[in-house]
Amino acid sequence: MGKVVLVTGVARQLGGRFVRRVQRDPEVDRVIAVDAVPPEHHLGGADFVQADIRQPAIAKVLAEYAVNTVVHMDVTATAIGRGGRGTVKETNVIGTMQLLGACQKSPTVQRLVVKSSTSVYGSAPRDPAVFTETTPPKSLPSGGFAKDTVEVEGYVRGFARRRPDVAVCVLRFANILGPAAESPLAEYFSLPVLPTVFGYDPRLQFVHEDDAIEVLRLASHEPRRATLNSGTFNIAGDGQLLLSQCSRRLGRPTVPLFLPAVTWVGSALRTLSMTDFSPEQIRLLTHGRVVATRQMRETLGFRPKYTTAETFADFVRSRGPGLLPPSALAGAVDRIAALPLAGGHQSAN
Repeated sequence: MGKVVLVTGVARQLGGRFVRRVQRDPEVDRVIAVDAVPPEHHLGGADFVQADIRQPAIAKVLAEYAVNTVVHMDVTATAIGRGGRGTVKETNVIGTMQLLGACQKSPTVQRLVVKSSTSVYGSAPRDPAVFTETTPPKSLPSGGFAKDTVEVEGYVRGFARRRPDVAVCVLRFANILGPAAESPLAEYFSLPVLPTVFGYDPRLQFVHEDDAIEVLRLASHEPRRATLNSGTFNIAGDGQLLLSQCSRRLGRPTVPLFLPAVTWVGSALRTLSMTDFSPEQIRLLTHGRVVATRQMRETLGFRPKYTTAETFADFVRSRGPGLLPPSALAGAVDRIAALPLAGGHQSAN
């Protein structure tokens, strides 16, 4: 018999795409798609089970279908529908606890893949230039989605110790972007004008949603070498972009604000439901974050199709033109940089 794969978080676009993709793998016999709400998109030939992973009933689903591979994608930063931050945290943390408890009791589960985030490293002024998978954060995230991911990974490590017979793979994704991206950062880049922190130009990394689907599929398979059964891997496209480069390529002007004003603007945007401009996102847009992907390439054996710049370019095409043509905006920035007061060389005129 082929594998029986259970996927959580299928009501989101990324989860739905993964379900449709993994069904095409010849070694997969059946896919069980789980979420607390029915998805608006189709799931192909997968069996949809409406179940809340925060409830103990998820154990019955694992037992009923004799699941042997679990892909946990229901660790996210945004809610579906009217759910708020409290619902998101409960799903991320309590839901993961219940799911891991069910996996621990299941005699059939052999592999667990967890969609995590590079936000576990936080964003702080004294951060290293590049984070590796073993680099401890200078300061642990104090709240929001970043803290959720830290707690989730802690529970996953505990599960791995209790069930050493289960292969556990944790994928720490950089910011996922693409035409169908659903994230606070995608919402931020969709604003007509981008509020930024005065005096800072953070470095950012992205991973394309197509690459995210492919690496999840790869991690859900039995590897050719036994040493690849388990591990934690940073997932990001090659290269990096400065926030100023992102704004120019979007054709969206920036409004540099002092940090207290950015915090106030973030609260206003959350109140207006325009974007979840959380304190952790403000820290990212202040200090940035870059991770090393050597283990992703050499150990996991995955090479992204898209670089960070190509990922952002595809995202830009899906969002349409901004207020200003990118070429004109870039030219204006270059002219300002050439002014004497900006540190440039004075014109002969």
